[in-house]
Amino acid sequence: MDKTLHFPNKVKHRQGFALMITLSVLVVLIALVMVLLSYFEEVRQDASDSKALIQADLYYADINTIFKRFKKKKTLFSTLYLYPIPLVSEDGKFSLILDCQPLSKAVNINWLGLSNDSSMSEAYTFAQEVFDSLVQEYNIADAGRLHELLLEEIGGQRAFVTRAYSRLHQKNAIISYKQFKDILARYQLEVDDENVAKVPWEKYFSFSSAAKRIDVEYASVELIALLFDLELQVVQEWDSSTTRGDVKTFVLNNAGNYASRKKILLEDDFLEESTCMVSYLSAGQNYRFAFEYIEGEAKHFEFYGKY
Repeated sequence: MDKTLHFPNKVKHRQGFALMITLSVLVVLIALVMVLLSYFEEVRQDASDSKALIQADLYYADINTIFKRFKKKKTLFSTLYLYPIPLVSEDGKFSLILDCQPLSKAVNINWLGLSNDSSMSEAYTFAQEVFDSLVQEYNIADAGRLHELLLEEIGGQRAFVTRAYSRLHQKNAIISYKQFKDILARYQLEVDDENVAKVPWEKYFSFSSAAKRIDVEYASVELIALLFDLELQVVQEWDSSTTRGDVKTFVLNNAGNYASRKKILLEDDFLEESTCMVSYLSAGQNYRFAFEYIEGEAKHFEFYGKY
């Protein structure tokens, strides 16, 4: 059984990126692995007789400490986005995989609830455009009801998912893909619409209370095509090229509507807004937990248990 953890729409290791990996990045990656191993080997000894949740809490706290110690956050997270970090002790009894991706890689699903926020009108308009495009392409039976369920969750009204998500409702946001899937399950049960499960939502939407712009350098080719009104095949050919280059140059060279999207794009900046999933072994069983790392702080810890 493959023990490697996969995110929905994980940022893939493009050929073009391989040419950009510098010696300094590799040094950071090696240093991170060594530091993590030393920390977690100690934690494994201390928590050998503890339950998996306690072990997860220890890992969560130590990862936060390690992240804070790295001064060059852009180098750290840019590397993590390309390479999940697998850690295995020499005796094979300890195993952990740290897998991170940017929160801003797609359209924040919560932008659908910004219809009355004039400062975020461009974000709301594009989020609605993406939603409408998907429900039309995949022939969603009752787009109005699905939209209503999403807004109820974003607005904290009549929350229906498990009590474990009470904290999420207080924040009036959809902040995890699991939470979003629970909403889809409710819709499918009500409407009996199997098409909703066929939509590749994760290629277009991200799930965060923080992301206010889109970092298109990590976006899916599908989202890039829709965002800039380009042919998908053209974007796919560019993405697979060894001379890929940056998104802005590509869009401008292909007469894409870059200027009209500037207010919702991240330019010449790096956001410390990441979501990370950690899978680990405890008493021979596989467990996982997730958290977000935003502006120098780990938060929104979610324990998923066995998988």
